[in-house]
Amino acid sequence: MDIEEFRARCLSLAGAHDDFPFGRSTSGYDRDILVFYVGDKWFCFVNAVVCDFCNLRCDPERIPELTERYEGIGPGWHMNKKHWISVRFGSDVPEKLLWELVDRSYELAVAHLTKKQRSELFEKEL
Repeated sequence: MDIEEFRARCLSLAGAHDDFPFGRSTSGYDRDILVFYVGDKWFCFVNAVVCDFCNLRCDPERIPELTERYEGIGPGWHMNKKHWISVRFGSDVPEKLLWELVDRSYELAVAHLTKKQRSELFEKEL
């Protein structure tokens, strides 16, 4: 996966923005973690240099089916395994499914925003 393509696609979602919040980490890998937000909620993160996988929010009831069906989907790295998955790039996960999972992760993050934040988010898009 090309990081610029991935980043552009994530940032195309309403109100999405990104940041490198671990810039002071002692781990070089962690310093390169690019986090995508909607409001103050994370919906995705990826190492912008290595670009080996992304972490996404996921519906808990869907996680077992996804991890059984695809070798490239596993428990969310360093995240709550009940709500997050890791998707390896260049694996058996079809690109169409990857983008569906990114979109759903974004929707789940939006659902955690306050009503006021959600209305402001979509007012800006009109």
